[in-house]
Amino acid sequence: MRIALRIWRQKNTEAPGAMREYEMDGVSPDMSFLEMLDTLNERLTLEGEDPVAFDHDCREGICGACSLVIDGQAHGPERTTACQLHMRSFRDGDTIDVEPWRAAAFPVVRDLVVDRSAFDRIIQSGGYVSVPTGAAPEAHATPVPKPDADRAFEHAECIGCGACVAACPNGSAMLFTSAKVNHLGALPQGAPERETRVLDMVAQMDAEGFGGCTLTGECATACPKGIPLTSITAMNREWLRANRKVARK
Repeated sequence: MRIALRIWRQKNTEAPGAMREYEMDGVSPDMSFLEMLDTLNERLTLEGEDPVAFDHDCREGICGACSLVIDGQAHGPERTTACQLHMRSFRDGDTIDVEPWRAAAFPVVRDLVVDRSAFDRIIQSGGYVSVPTGAAPEAHATPVPKPDADRAFEHAECIGCGACVAACPNGSAMLFTSAKVNHLGALPQGAPERETRVLDMVAQMDAEGFGGCTLTGECATACPKGIPLTSITAMNREWLRANRKVARK
């Protein structure tokens, strides 16, 4: 395959960025998108140019590190992570635009790498459960109804990649935050912090500068793990309930 790449290049957060064009020849359809970028970087290194910086880790669709907007879509044209997107999803002669996540809360660090530590701070604000110290508790000590366990697992699939934010026209982090809130809120172990968790995590999300949610649904469409849009409405109900409980106090 012969393809043309237009890649966002930016030296650091303060420097201006611009799209740079690169021609690629001999691209195998069986290459993953990241392997194709590896091939480009090998060539750039041999030519004495700076390689393109991009995030990656497991390359198995598990960790959520890869974060690319490919032809205007988070992770590209397939509903998967960028590391699991293969070049057979494109045609010979295509021109492909590659950009970083675009959100005020995700500043560009270099080229295609953005700072997603805002997600970490949201989790730190309330994404935990209180457990007694000592030995690990027996797994069956606290029975969990099957529907609650299924709901918790459904939301626990979120890998924090940020595709929901990149796809949202408002740059909202509601799908990510709701997945974390609903994951722990569905389990009896998460009950002690249920009210404070949703209030604290939503407050931290707002403090990070993410946009407001208008339920356009682009976040759920882009999510590689299929977190449903109903996750947001469930968190909204939790937030209202917690607010009313605080008001009564």
